[in-house]
Amino acid sequence: MITVTNLTKRYGPTLAVDNISFEVKKGEILGFLGPNGAGKSTTMRILTCYMPPDEGKATVDGLDTIEDSLKVREKIGYLPENTPLYYDMWVIDYLKFVAEIRKIPPAKIKARIREIAHLCGLDKELSKSIGQLSKGYRQRVGLAQTLIHNPDVLILDEPTTGLDPNQIIEIRSLIKEIGREKTVILCSHILPEVQATCNRIIIIKDGKIVGSGTPEELAAQAQGGEEIVYITINGPQDKIQEQLNALEGVQSCCLLGSENGSYRFEVKSKQGVDVREALFRLVVANNWSLTELMRTHITLEDVFKQLTTEEN
Repeated sequence: MITVTNLTKRYGPTLAVDNISFEVKKGEILGFLGPNGAGKSTTMRILTCYMPPDEGKATVDGLDTIEDSLKVREKIGYLPENTPLYYDMWVIDYLKFVAEIRKIPPAKIKARIREIAHLCGLDKELSKSIGQLSKGYRQRVGLAQTLIHNPDVLILDEPTTGLDPNQIIEIRSLIKEIGREKTVILCSHILPEVQATCNRIIIIKDGKIVGSGTPEELAAQAQGGEEIVYITINGPQDKIQEQLNALEGVQSCCLLGSENGSYRFEVKSKQGVDVREALFRLVVANNWSLTELMRTHITLEDVFKQLTTEEN
């Protein structure tokens, strides 16, 4: 549905987007992540035809963003970080205004507004002024204008900015529901939201793509394939550590601390090996007491930090 090939954009001497290429399939929810100034919003503006690239090419459903700009815009619903609303308009008047701009047939506008208002939870807000709404409901109005013309592609830049936890959960569920039928690109700094919502993630830094894959694939790449297990055992320290190090599949074992005769170890396994069952059987065979057996999971936040820190 979306193809980006060797895309480059400069602002004077600043290289904002540096020769990036990626694809987004139909029905996919793609998380597009990066620190401030990484080139996320510039890429989104190119895809939505707000600005041309200096080099490279972007297409939406086979249409070039420069040569077929108007047709591309018809296929896209765009929610920028600063939601474009007229605070002195009523919600229903604003949605009607957007529907007319989007060339929805006049006979269908009323029904479409009703449908979108219900989808975005705005049924009771239609007769209110946008300026009277809370931040959460204004964000819903912005999402409604993004959806009203039933676009094939949604590009959402920080769609949950300023929302409370309950509102974030509601908008996240709405995006996932929409993503069953449409292609979605989601830019967000709320990493758990991206991990819970997106099928695939691209991480960009200094205009270049530094990571791409599913959340699980990115975590495996960042962790180097190793599994880390924390285990706390009550028993003789020297014997425990010796047998942990000798266990098949264990790469290394490190004592982290002790308390009341219990010893806590960090056990790193060899690539692709899950040693938890073997650890449990070892404890049972030696009649030791087991008070903790926990495998760590690297988070998207860990991956993001690793890929976007200055050292990289």
